[in-house]
Amino acid sequence: MRPKVFIDGHAGTTGLRIHKWLSDRDDLELHTLPDDVRKNTEARRKQMLSADVAVLCLPDDEAKTVARWVDHSSIRVIDASTAHRVSEGWVYGLPELGHAQRDAIRGARYVSNPGCYASAFVLLVRPLIDKRILTTDAPIIVHALSGYSGGGHSLIERWEQSNAGLMSLTYEAPYAYDRLHKHIPEMMKFSCLQREPQFIPAVGPFRCGMRVQIPLHSALLTSKANADTVWNALQEQYRNEPFVDLYPLIDEIAVDERTFDPQACNGTNCIQVRVLPHPSGHMTLMAILDNLGKGACGTAIQSLNIMLGFPQDTGLPMRTTGSSPISLMKPTG
Repeated sequence: MRPKVFIDGHAGTTGLRIHKWLSDRDDLELHTLPDDVRKNTEARRKQMLSADVAVLCLPDDEAKTVARWVDHSSIRVIDASTAHRVSEGWVYGLPELGHAQRDAIRGARYVSNPGCYASAFVLLVRPLIDKRILTTDAPIIVHALSGYSGGGHSLIERWEQSNAGLMSLTYEAPYAYDRLHKHIPEMMKFSCLQREPQFIPAVGPFRCGMRVQIPLHSALLTSKANADTVWNALQEQYRNEPFVDLYPLIDEIAVDERTFDPQACNGTNCIQVRVLPHPSGHMTLMAILDNLGKGACGTAIQSLNIMLGFPQDTGLPMRTTGSSPISLMKPTG
């Protein structure tokens, strides 16, 4: 019998993409509710309690309420909201953290889906903490540029209003400078940092795509660590990960205006990872991903696949047409 998957909130930004990527699969029984009852509490509860896995694509407060509906059942839950990302009893759904994390996801009843900024940050920083290339109290700065869909329905409406003129901006716009960003707790917990990073997010005049940059001053690295050390740590962690493209370490990089396109992974579940050395000994860690792909929906589907015993890449788009894989090569030169 095919497992039954119910998406609660399938009409939202994240829910639409998850539904699209699951809709052609014949190994699942996919369920949503029609528009006239999709907000009806009893209809949602009934559908959820008849599922094997419920995927919540809801605002935080609603997700907390709905998650309690299954407390006395065997229903498993993937929550795509921020509500449970650092909650006790919930497994963080980022499979690339390693075999132990995939095993935890496989056996979990409750899985919290990572945030888009946090996914990139944790994947860049955690291997360096584990290898003691960075200390847990390192003062980390992260600059991130995202498409406006990363802010959800309200930000999409704001940017796409024809009279707002935001789509004609020729620069990135500041975002959430005045508050503690909701991704900070998971960024710290799952990177194992003890000191809060300085997080500087921005929004660009495009719907999807994300570029996350972490400048690392050479003084932050532990003794004798350099760009080769950093690259090797990332290579060891991600060499067998199908969705992580680690670019070769090159001493001299030809860079022009289009080199680090934040939209390069759009429509896929891939994340491009780079270590960019500088002659001074400093370097920049960089990740490029689709904030609605690997940054949200794709990772949720990875977790769903693992929970149901399917290969984690089942049904997920690897790369857009015309792009080519980047080999995990040992640095040369």
